Amino acid sequence: MAKNYKIRKDGVIQNKIYLMELNRLQVELVKLQEWVVKTGVKAVVIFEGRDAAGKGGVIKRITEVMNPRVCSVVALASPTDRERTQWYFQRYTAHLPAAGQIKLFDRSWYNRAGVERVMEFCSEEEYMEFLRSCPEYEQLLIRSGIHLIKYWFSVSDNEQEKRFQARLKNPLKRWKLSPMDIAARDRWIDYSKAKDTMFAYTDTSFSPWYVVDSDIKKHARLNCIHHLLSCFDYEKTLNPPAELPPRRLVTDTNIRPEIESQTFIPKVYP
Repeated sequence: MAKNYKIRKDGVIQNKIYLMELNRLQVELVKLQEWVVKTGVKAVVIFEGRDAAGKGGVIKRITEVMNPRVCSVVALASPTDRERTQWYFQRYTAHLPAAGQIKLFDRSWYNRAGVERVMEFCSEEEYMEFLRSCPEYEQLLIRSGIHLIKYWFSVSDNEQEKRFQARLKNPLKRWKLSPMDIAARDRWIDYSKAKDTMFAYTDTSFSPWYVVDSDIKKHARLNCIHHLLSCFDYEKTLNPPAELPPRRLVTDTNIRPEIESQTFIPKVYP
């Protein structure tokens, strides 16, 4: 962000400025979307990081202004018994984009290097095979014409705990605190080691990790969206608005049934 942006005494950008910048960046996302459709670009954006690091908030701000047919989220559940017998990358490959699409992976094949490793959901052999295969898989995607961008959301131990506590108190956010999140609270060091090993193998020159400092959510959202836009040399102008022709007048040949014949829901609110 520009240095002249005003921040509060607690170091957080003023909400008015945040909303203004978010709106500006979201307009740019719409421009990016039009360019992606026009040029047939294929893009995969991976969002990884610790629990409660703010990945979902950034994804929400990206998708809320974009066409879901162009930009959609991939958030896979735990693998089925059948999927566990498949090639590890197979179920993720099925969700890769076609021309004119952006796929946002809310967690990805890196589950194997993170939660599966720490919680011992995979064997040592499977883990090591992933670390060897992952760079080759990503290189294959890039050679096929896919733009691959990987974000790691970094949050401090204290800030993560604050967000966990806030989720417990808020019934609208309590669903975000899964049993897996609770189990992970006592394994901070284990997750740190797993992340370091993952970076050592997969932070490559052709597919680097971009780390997002997410202790302040508003800053993380703006910084991440700004960086995402910078990864594409897209057209900086919007398509001209379509012209609406005059509306047809009601005639004897297109009169509709009486509105009283339809069943309306009760007006609980005026």
